[in-house]
Amino acid sequence: MNPGDRPGPDAGAGFVPPIYPYDKLDELAALAQRHEGGVVDLSVGTPCDPPPAVVLEALAGSGTERGYPSSIGTAEYREAALAWMSRRFKVDTTGVAVAACIGTKEFVAGLPHWLRLRTPSRDTVLCPLLAYPTYEMGAILAGCRAVTVPTRPDGTMELASISAEDAARALCLWVNSPANPGGHLEDLAAVAAWGRSNGVPVFSDECYVEFTWAGPCSTILQHGTEGLVCVHSLSKRSNLAGLRAGFFAGDAGLVGYLSRLRQHAGFMVPGPVQHAGAVALGEDSHVERQRAIYLARLERFAEILSQSGIDARLPSGSFYLWVAVPKGFEPHGGAGEANPAWALTRWLAGHGGVLVAPGDTYGPAGSGHVRVALVQPDDRLELVARRLHATRLS
Repeated sequence: MNPGDRPGPDAGAGFVPPIYPYDKLDELAALAQRHEGGVVDLSVGTPCDPPPAVVLEALAGSGTERGYPSSIGTAEYREAALAWMSRRFKVDTTGVAVAACIGTKEFVAGLPHWLRLRTPSRDTVLCPLLAYPTYEMGAILAGCRAVTVPTRPDGTMELASISAEDAARALCLWVNSPANPGGHLEDLAAVAAWGRSNGVPVFSDECYVEFTWAGPCSTILQHGTEGLVCVHSLSKRSNLAGLRAGFFAGDAGLVGYLSRLRQHAGFMVPGPVQHAGAVALGEDSHVERQRAIYLARLERFAEILSQSGIDARLPSGSFYLWVAVPKGFEPHGGAGEANPAWALTRWLAGHGGVLVAPGDTYGPAGSGHVRVALVQPDDRLELVARRLHATRLS
Protein backbone atom coordinates (compact mmCIF):
# COMPACT_ATOMS: atom_id res chain seq x y z
CA MET A 1 0.00 0.00 0.00
CA ASN A 2 1.30 3.42 -0.90
CA PRO A 3 1.07 5.66 2.19
CA GLY A 4 0.62 8.62 -0.11
CA ASP A 5 -2.79 7.26 -1.07
CA ARG A 6 -3.99 7.46 2.52
CA PRO A 7 -5.00 10.34 4.81
CA GLY A 8 -2.12 12.32 6.18
CA PRO A 9 -0.61 15.76 6.56
CA ASP A 10 -1.45 18.20 3.79
CA ALA A 11 1.18 20.71 2.65
CA GLY A 12 1.07 23.60 5.09
CA ALA A 13 -1.74 22.03 7.13
CA GLY A 14 -2.16 19.51 9.90
CA PHE A 15 -3.50 16.00 9.70
CA VAL A 16 -7.08 15.84 8.47
CA PRO A 17 -8.92 12.85 9.97
CA PRO A 18 -10.79 10.85 7.34
CA ILE A 19 -14.46 9.98 7.66
CA TYR A 20 -14.89 7.11 10.10
CA PRO A 21 -15.57 4.02 7.91
CA TYR A 22 -18.98 3.14 9.32
CA ASP A 23 -20.21 6.75 9.13
CA LYS A 24 -20.19 6.31 5.35
CA LEU A 25 -23.18 4.01 5.77
CA ASP A 26 -25.55 6.69 7.10
CA GLU A 27 -27.43 7.08 3.79
CA LEU A 28 -27.95 3.34 3.43
CA ALA A 29 -28.97 3.02 7.07
CA ALA A 30 -31.72 5.56 6.35
CA LEU A 31 -32.77 3.54 3.30
CA ALA A 32 -33.03 0.36 5.37
CA GLN A 33 -34.87 2.19 8.15
CA ARG A 34 -37.82 2.85 5.80
CA HIS A 35 -38.92 -0.75 6.13
CA GLU A 36 -41.59 -1.58 8.66
CA GLY A 37 -39.74 -2.70 11.75
CA GLY A 38 -36.74 -0.51 10.92
CA VAL A 39 -33.16 -1.27 10.00
CA VAL A 40 -31.57 -4.56 10.98
CA ASP A 41 -27.97 -3.50 11.56
CA LEU A 42 -25.46 -6.23 10.73
CA SER A 43 -22.70 -3.81 9.77
CA VAL A 44 -20.77 -3.57 13.06
CA GLY A 45 -19.76 -6.45 15.34
CA THR A 46 -21.53 -5.06 18.40
CA PRO A 47 -22.83 -7.90 20.62
CA CYS A 48 -26.55 -7.80 21.41
CA ASP A 49 -26.81 -10.78 23.75
CA PRO A 50 -26.72 -10.27 27.54
CA PRO A 51 -23.49 -10.71 29.49
CA PRO A 52 -23.45 -13.18 32.40
CA ALA A 53 -25.45 -12.01 35.42
CA VAL A 54 -22.58 -12.95 37.72
CA VAL A 55 -20.35 -10.48 35.89
CA LEU A 56 -22.85 -7.65 36.28
CA GLU A 57 -23.12 -8.46 39.97
CA ALA A 58 -19.34 -8.31 40.28
CA LEU A 59 -19.29 -4.97 38.48
CA ALA A 60 -21.67 -3.49 41.03
CA GLY A 61 -19.92 -4.86 44.10
CA SER A 62 -16.18 -4.53 43.59
CA GLY A 63 -15.62 -1.79 46.16
CA THR A 64 -12.89 -0.34 43.95
CA GLU A 65 -14.64 2.83 42.86
CA ARG A 66 -12.76 5.30 45.06
CA GLY A 67 -9.13 4.50 44.36
CA TYR A 68 -7.11 4.85 41.18
CA PRO A 69 -6.87 1.49 39.40
CA SER A 70 -3.60 -0.16 38.56
CA SER A 71 -2.50 0.67 35.01
CA ILE A 72 -0.84 -2.69 34.44
CA GLY A 73 -3.92 -4.40 35.85
CA THR A 74 -4.79 -5.70 39.28
CA ALA A 75 -3.25 -8.96 40.40
CA GLU A 76 -6.74 -10.49 40.31
CA TYR A 77 -7.32 -9.44 36.69
CA ARG A 78 -3.90 -10.52 35.42
CA GLU A 79 -4.04 -13.84 37.24
CA ALA A 80 -7.49 -14.50 35.74
CA ALA A 81 -6.13 -13.77 32.26
CA LEU A 82 -3.21 -16.17 32.73
CA ALA A 83 -5.47 -18.86 34.17
CA TRP A 84 -7.82 -18.51 31.19
CA MET A 85 -4.97 -18.88 28.70
CA SER A 86 -3.66 -21.91 30.54
CA ARG A 87 -7.11 -23.49 30.69
CA ARG A 88 -8.24 -22.60 27.16
CA PHE A 89 -5.05 -23.10 25.18
CA LYS A 90 -2.96 -25.40 27.40
CA VAL A 91 -0.24 -22.73 27.42
CA ASP A 92 2.46 -22.86 30.07
CA THR A 93 2.08 -19.33 31.43
CA THR A 94 5.32 -19.45 33.42
CA GLY A 95 7.25 -16.37 32.34
CA VAL A 96 4.32 -14.93 30.36
CA ALA A 97 3.93 -11.23 31.10
CA VAL A 98 0.42 -9.75 31.03
CA ALA A 99 -1.07 -6.27 31.29
CA ALA A 100 -4.50 -4.66 31.04
CA CYS A 101 -5.70 -2.46 28.19
CA ILE A 102 -8.87 -0.46 27.68
CA GLY A 103 -10.61 -2.86 25.34
CA THR A 104 -8.15 -3.52 22.53
CA LYS A 105 -8.86 -0.87 19.91
CA GLU A 106 -6.96 1.81 21.79
CA PHE A 107 -4.05 -0.58 22.14
CA VAL A 108 -4.06 -1.40 18.42
CA ALA A 109 -4.28 2.27 17.44
CA GLY A 110 -1.58 3.41 19.86
CA LEU A 111 0.92 0.59 19.43
CA PRO A 112 2.94 2.05 16.52
CA HIS A 113 3.51 5.28 18.47
CA TRP A 114 4.78 3.39 21.52
CA LEU A 115 6.96 1.04 19.46
CA ARG A 116 8.51 3.92 17.56
CA LEU A 117 9.61 5.44 20.86
CA ARG A 118 11.29 2.11 21.60
CA THR A 119 12.92 1.77 18.16
CA PRO A 120 13.10 5.20 16.46
CA SER A 121 15.06 3.81 13.50
CA ARG A 122 12.03 1.85 12.33
CA ASP A 123 8.89 3.33 10.78
CA THR A 124 6.75 0.54 9.27
CA VAL A 125 3.72 -1.44 10.40
CA LEU A 126 3.03 -4.68 8.54
CA CYS A 127 -0.58 -5.88 8.47
CA PRO A 128 -2.78 -8.17 6.36
CA LEU A 129 -4.05 -7.01 2.98
CA LEU A 130 -7.64 -7.37 4.16
CA ALA A 131 -7.94 -6.34 7.78
CA TYR A 132 -9.49 -4.40 10.62
CA PRO A 133 -8.81 -0.80 9.51
CA THR A 134 -7.30 0.27 12.84
CA TYR A 135 -4.04 -1.57 12.11
CA GLU A 136 -3.41 0.81 9.23
CA MET A 137 -4.86 3.86 10.96
CA GLY A 138 -2.62 3.29 13.98
CA ALA A 139 0.38 3.52 11.66
CA ILE A 140 -0.93 6.68 10.02
CA LEU A 141 -1.62 8.36 13.36
CA ALA A 142 1.96 7.62 14.43
CA GLY A 143 3.40 9.05 11.22
CA CYS A 144 4.46 5.57 10.10
CA ARG A 145 4.17 3.57 6.90
CA ALA A 146 1.43 0.96 6.70
CA VAL A 147 2.51 -1.88 4.42
CA THR A 148 0.00 -4.60 3.64
CA VAL A 149 1.02 -8.23 3.26
CA PRO A 150 -0.50 -10.00 0.23
CA THR A 151 -2.65 -13.03 0.92
CA ARG A 152 -3.11 -16.49 -0.52
CA PRO A 153 -6.48 -17.65 -1.91
CA ASP A 154 -7.39 -19.00 1.54
CA GLY A 155 -6.87 -15.54 3.08
CA THR A 156 -3.66 -16.30 4.98
CA MET A 157 -0.68 -13.96 4.68
CA GLU A 158 2.00 -14.65 2.09
CA LEU A 159 4.92 -13.83 4.38
CA ALA A 160 7.53 -14.62 1.73
CA SER A 161 6.29 -11.61 -0.24
CA ILE A 162 7.48 -9.15 2.43
CA SER A 163 10.56 -7.41 1.09
CA ALA A 164 13.81 -7.39 3.04
CA GLU A 165 13.63 -3.60 3.17
CA ASP A 166 10.14 -3.59 4.67
CA ALA A 167 11.11 -6.26 7.19
CA ALA A 168 14.17 -4.23 8.23
CA ARG A 169 12.00 -1.15 8.75
CA ALA A 170 9.15 -2.96 10.52
CA LEU A 171 8.12 -2.01 14.05
CA CYS A 172 5.74 -4.95 14.15
CA LEU A 173 3.69 -7.41 12.17
CA TRP A 174 -0.02 -7.66 12.97
CA VAL A 175 -1.80 -10.99 12.57
CA ASN A 176 -5.51 -11.55 13.20
CA SER A 177 -6.82 -15.07 13.67
CA PRO A 178 -9.69 -15.84 13.37
CA ALA A 179 -9.58 -12.98 10.93
CA ASN A 180 -11.83 -10.00 10.47
CA PRO A 181 -13.41 -9.79 7.90
CA GLY A 182 -12.81 -13.15 6.21
CA GLY A 183 -12.90 -15.54 9.16
CA HIS A 184 -9.87 -17.55 8.06
CA LEU A 185 -7.30 -19.01 10.45
CA GLU A 186 -3.63 -18.08 10.14
CA ASP A 187 -0.72 -20.48 10.51
CA LEU A 188 0.46 -18.92 13.75
CA ALA A 189 3.52 -21.14 13.97
CA ALA A 190 4.70 -19.84 10.60
CA VAL A 191 3.96 -16.25 11.58
CA ALA A 192 5.90 -16.61 14.83
CA ALA A 193 8.85 -18.18 12.99
CA TRP A 194 8.89 -15.38 10.40
CA GLY A 195 8.87 -12.70 13.09
CA ARG A 196 11.77 -14.26 14.96
CA SER A 197 13.88 -14.92 11.87
CA ASN A 198 13.44 -11.30 10.77
CA GLY A 199 13.68 -9.66 14.19
CA VAL A 200 10.16 -8.24 13.91
CA PRO A 201 7.81 -8.32 16.94
CA VAL A 202 4.54 -10.08 16.15
CA PHE A 203 1.28 -8.88 17.69
CA SER A 204 -1.55 -11.39 17.38
CA ASP A 205 -5.07 -10.00 17.64
CA GLU A 206 -7.12 -12.92 18.93
CA CYS A 207 -10.38 -11.24 19.93
CA TYR A 208 -12.51 -13.81 18.03
CA VAL A 209 -10.59 -16.85 19.25
CA GLU A 210 -13.50 -18.28 21.27
CA PHE A 211 -15.49 -18.44 18.03
CA THR A 212 -13.20 -20.79 16.14
CA TRP A 213 -15.19 -23.34 14.15
CA ALA A 214 -12.55 -25.24 12.15
CA GLY A 215 -10.50 -27.00 14.79
CA PRO A 216 -9.39 -26.02 18.28
CA CYS A 217 -8.89 -22.45 19.47
CA SER A 218 -5.28 -21.31 19.05
CA THR A 219 -3.02 -18.55 20.34
CA ILE A 220 0.37 -17.49 19.08
CA LEU A 221 1.74 -18.07 22.60
CA GLN A 222 1.50 -21.79 21.93
CA HIS A 223 4.72 -21.14 20.01
CA GLY A 224 6.58 -19.46 22.86
CA THR A 225 6.83 -15.85 23.96
CA GLU A 226 10.05 -14.51 22.42
CA GLY A 227 9.07 -11.57 20.22
CA LEU A 228 5.38 -12.47 20.48
CA VAL A 229 2.41 -10.72 22.09
CA CYS A 230 -1.23 -11.81 21.95
CA VAL A 231 -4.06 -9.33 22.38
CA HIS A 232 -7.42 -10.35 23.86
CA SER A 233 -10.71 -8.69 24.65
CA LEU A 234 -13.84 -9.46 26.66
CA SER A 235 -15.99 -7.52 24.19
CA LYS A 236 -16.87 -10.50 21.97
CA ARG A 237 -16.21 -13.40 24.33
CA SER A 238 -18.46 -12.16 27.13
CA ASN A 239 -20.65 -9.51 25.41
CA LEU A 240 -18.92 -6.76 27.38
CA ALA A 241 -17.97 -4.32 24.62
CA GLY A 242 -19.30 -1.43 26.70
CA LEU A 243 -16.91 -2.12 29.58
CA ARG A 244 -13.73 -1.80 27.48
CA ALA A 245 -11.75 -4.60 29.07
CA GLY A 246 -8.83 -6.32 27.39
CA PHE A 247 -5.28 -7.46 27.97
CA PHE A 248 -2.04 -8.15 26.14
CA ALA A 249 0.38 -10.92 27.06
CA GLY A 250 3.59 -12.57 25.97
CA ASP A 251 7.20 -11.40 25.65
CA ALA A 252 8.22 -9.93 29.02
CA GLY A 253 10.42 -7.26 27.46
CA LEU A 254 7.72 -5.99 25.11
CA VAL A 255 4.88 -6.19 27.63
CA GLY A 256 7.00 -4.55 30.32
CA TYR A 257 8.09 -1.66 28.10
CA LEU A 258 4.55 -0.98 26.85
CA SER A 259 3.15 -1.23 30.37
CA ARG A 260 5.56 1.38 31.71
CA LEU A 261 4.79 3.80 28.90
CA ARG A 262 1.07 3.33 29.36
CA GLN A 263 1.38 3.94 33.08
CA HIS A 264 2.98 7.33 32.42
CA ALA A 265 0.23 8.15 29.88
CA GLY A 266 -2.52 7.30 32.36
CA PHE A 267 -4.12 4.35 30.56
CA MET A 268 -6.19 2.59 33.23
CA VAL A 269 -9.03 0.09 33.06
CA PRO A 270 -11.54 1.13 35.78
CA GLY A 271 -11.30 -0.92 38.97
CA PRO A 272 -14.89 -2.24 38.84
CA VAL A 273 -14.33 -3.31 35.23
CA GLN A 274 -11.17 -5.22 36.15
CA HIS A 275 -12.99 -7.06 38.93
CA ALA A 276 -15.90 -7.94 36.64
CA GLY A 277 -13.46 -8.93 33.91
CA ALA A 278 -11.70 -11.34 36.23
CA VAL A 279 -15.04 -12.99 36.99
CA ALA A 280 -15.87 -13.24 33.28
CA LEU A 281 -12.50 -14.81 32.45
CA GLY A 282 -13.07 -17.43 35.12
CA GLU A 283 -16.47 -18.50 33.78
CA ASP A 284 -16.70 -20.55 30.56
CA SER A 285 -20.28 -21.80 30.39
CA HIS A 286 -21.63 -18.50 29.05
CA VAL A 287 -19.06 -18.66 26.24
CA GLU A 288 -20.19 -22.13 25.24
CA ARG A 289 -23.77 -20.89 25.05
CA GLN A 290 -22.71 -17.92 22.97
CA ARG A 291 -20.74 -20.13 20.60
CA ALA A 292 -23.87 -22.17 19.87
CA ILE A 293 -25.89 -19.00 19.30
CA TYR A 294 -23.43 -17.51 16.82
CA LEU A 295 -22.95 -20.73 14.89
CA ALA A 296 -26.71 -21.14 14.51
CA ARG A 297 -27.05 -17.53 13.32
CA LEU A 298 -24.26 -17.97 10.78
CA GLU A 299 -25.91 -21.08 9.37
CA ARG A 300 -29.37 -19.52 9.29
CA PHE A 301 -28.35 -16.26 7.64
CA ALA A 302 -26.28 -18.08 5.03
CA GLU A 303 -29.49 -19.94 4.19
CA ILE A 304 -31.47 -16.68 4.05
CA LEU A 305 -28.98 -15.15 1.61
CA SER A 306 -28.85 -18.28 -0.54
CA GLN A 307 -32.61 -18.08 -1.06
CA SER A 308 -32.01 -14.71 -2.74
CA GLY A 309 -29.26 -16.04 -4.96
CA ILE A 310 -26.35 -14.92 -2.79
CA ASP A 311 -23.86 -17.63 -1.88
CA ALA A 312 -22.48 -17.28 1.66
CA ARG A 313 -19.95 -19.78 2.96
CA LEU A 314 -19.44 -20.34 6.66
CA PRO A 315 -16.16 -18.98 8.05
CA SER A 316 -13.47 -20.98 9.83
CA GLY A 317 -13.86 -18.57 12.74
CA SER A 318 -15.54 -15.32 13.90
CA PHE A 319 -19.22 -14.40 13.72
CA TYR A 320 -19.03 -12.80 10.27
CA LEU A 321 -20.09 -13.97 6.84
CA TRP A 322 -17.69 -12.74 4.16
CA VAL A 323 -19.95 -12.74 1.14
CA ALA A 324 -18.78 -12.45 -2.46
CA VAL A 325 -20.84 -10.24 -4.75
CA PRO A 326 -22.46 -12.71 -7.19
CA LYS A 327 -21.05 -12.74 -10.70
CA GLY A 328 -23.26 -10.94 -13.18
CA PHE A 329 -24.89 -8.73 -10.56
CA GLU A 330 -25.77 -5.46 -12.26
CA PRO A 331 -26.29 -2.44 -10.01
CA HIS A 332 -29.03 -0.04 -11.06
CA GLY A 333 -28.20 3.55 -10.19
CA GLY A 334 -27.35 5.13 -6.87
CA ALA A 335 -24.25 6.91 -5.65
CA GLY A 336 -21.20 4.72 -5.34
CA GLU A 337 -22.73 1.72 -7.08
CA ALA A 338 -19.86 1.36 -9.52
CA ASN A 339 -18.25 -0.45 -6.58
CA PRO A 340 -19.70 -3.99 -6.37
CA ALA A 341 -19.52 -4.10 -2.57
CA TRP A 342 -21.48 -0.87 -2.21
CA ALA A 343 -23.95 -1.98 -4.88
CA LEU A 344 -24.77 -5.16 -2.98
CA THR A 345 -24.89 -3.24 0.31
CA ARG A 346 -27.46 -0.87 -1.25
CA TRP A 347 -29.49 -3.77 -2.65
CA LEU A 348 -29.67 -5.48 0.73
CA ALA A 349 -30.64 -2.22 2.45
CA GLY A 350 -33.34 -1.47 -0.10
CA HIS A 351 -34.84 -4.95 -0.39
CA GLY A 352 -34.13 -6.48 3.00
CA GLY A 353 -33.87 -3.46 5.28
CA VAL A 354 -30.56 -4.90 6.44
CA LEU A 355 -27.33 -2.95 6.78
CA VAL A 356 -24.04 -4.74 6.10
CA ALA A 357 -20.45 -3.51 5.72
CA PRO A 358 -19.00 -3.03 2.22
CA GLY A 359 -15.85 -5.09 1.87
CA ASP A 360 -13.60 -2.18 0.95
CA THR A 361 -13.99 -0.97 4.54
CA TYR A 362 -11.22 -3.51 5.21
CA GLY A 363 -9.02 -2.52 2.28
CA PRO A 364 -9.39 -2.03 -1.50
CA ALA A 365 -9.06 -5.77 -2.08
CA GLY A 366 -12.44 -6.23 -0.40
CA SER A 367 -14.43 -4.38 -3.04
CA GLY A 368 -15.96 -7.60 -4.33
CA HIS A 369 -17.42 -8.64 -0.95
CA VAL A 370 -19.63 -7.54 1.92
CA ARG A 371 -19.26 -8.45 5.58
CA VAL A 372 -22.30 -9.53 7.58
CA ALA A 373 -22.07 -9.47 11.39
CA LEU A 374 -24.47 -11.96 12.96
CA VAL A 375 -24.96 -9.96 16.12
CA GLN A 376 -28.71 -9.31 16.02
CA PRO A 377 -31.32 -11.51 17.74
CA ASP A 378 -32.92 -14.33 15.80
CA ASP A 379 -36.25 -12.52 15.42
CA ARG A 380 -34.47 -9.64 13.64
CA LEU A 381 -32.78 -12.07 11.27
CA GLU A 382 -36.13 -13.67 10.51
CA LEU A 383 -37.51 -10.21 9.76
CA VAL A 384 -34.88 -9.91 7.03
CA ALA A 385 -35.84 -13.37 5.77
CA ARG A 386 -39.48 -12.29 5.39
CA ARG A 387 -38.50 -9.10 3.57
CA LEU A 388 -36.26 -10.99 1.15
CA HIS A 389 -38.70 -13.86 0.64
CA ALA A 390 -39.09 -14.60 -3.08
CA THR A 391 -36.75 -11.68 -3.93
CA ARG A 392 -33.71 -12.73 -5.92
CA LEU A 393 -30.68 -10.72 -6.85
CA SER A 394 -30.84 -9.58 -10.46
